Amino acid sequence: MTNKQVQRIKTINEYHRSRGLPKPEHPLISLIDYETIRHSPENNSTSWVFDFYSIALKKNLGGKIKYGQQEYDFDEGVMFFISPGQVFRIEVERHSGLKPTGWILLVHPDFFWNTPLAKTIKGYEYFGYSVHEALFLSGKEETKIIGIMQNIQQEYHSNIDKFSQDIIIAQLEALLNYADRFYHRQFITRKITNHKILNRLEVKLKEYLDSDDLIQKGLPTVQSIAEALNVSPNYLTGVLKTLTGQSTQEHIHNKLIEKAKERLSTTDLSVSEISYELGFEHPQSFSKLFKIKTNLSPSEFRQSFN
Repeated sequence: MTNKQVQRIKTINEYHRSRGLPKPEHPLISLIDYETIRHSPENNSTSWVFDFYSIALKKNLGGKIKYGQQEYDFDEGVMFFISPGQVFRIEVERHSGLKPTGWILLVHPDFFWNTPLAKTIKGYEYFGYSVHEALFLSGKEETKIIGIMQNIQQEYHSNIDKFSQDIIIAQLEALLNYADRFYHRQFITRKITNHKILNRLEVKLKEYLDSDDLIQKGLPTVQSIAEALNVSPNYLTGVLKTLTGQSTQEHIHNKLIEKAKERLSTTDLSVSEISYELGFEHPQSFSKLFKIKTNLSPSEFRQSFN
């Protein structure tokens, strides 16, 4: 991908111009009917970066959206979220025979100034999810989301007063919280898939911990494990939180401690040697983690077997 293939759109007004739309009613927030957007197959090789949030619900896209190295599947109604600064590409089929429908809500970060949402919006993990795990909605859920989007549109179309921002912020928070609920439901209803991910995680971690990778590459990171499983770090943590109540980092640490207990109880290696085997640069870091997880130092744990 060359720089010429990446186009950055800094404002919502600029987005409207690039898609052949009328000037937005509000400079910092806009709800767009997807049927009105002009998109040509000639733009398939162009990747985009927005300096604002995009919350979209699309049907019959007649193509693919590539988000990083992954793809969204738009066979059903799908909702997805893009944060400022993230790269994506839309590839439209030339003769799909489908008429795309849906809505796109654009919100510039400046709209959140002096509101709690300025900080809390970054906590909604689905903005960073691996794209092939976009949010699938039931008919009722879709109606709920579209209703909130249209309430937002109605509010910024009205005469702006001192209450307008607070009302729209409240609607945005409701939309994000419903999406959070629906994502959680998606995790629960996809237990079989999620358990397969958990099983693959266990295999990957065992392979890593039983090999020389710990010594050569150091401690496994959340990013490296997620990449090995072909999911995003946030998605992997979401799955583990649902199934085990633990984050990926906690899961990795617990496996390291299990390995450490095994080495402490079955070998005569020193604590420093075991620390080195497990990929820690400093024995003190290993001892500190072991103490946090077991309430014992490595030496105290070993003595309990004598």
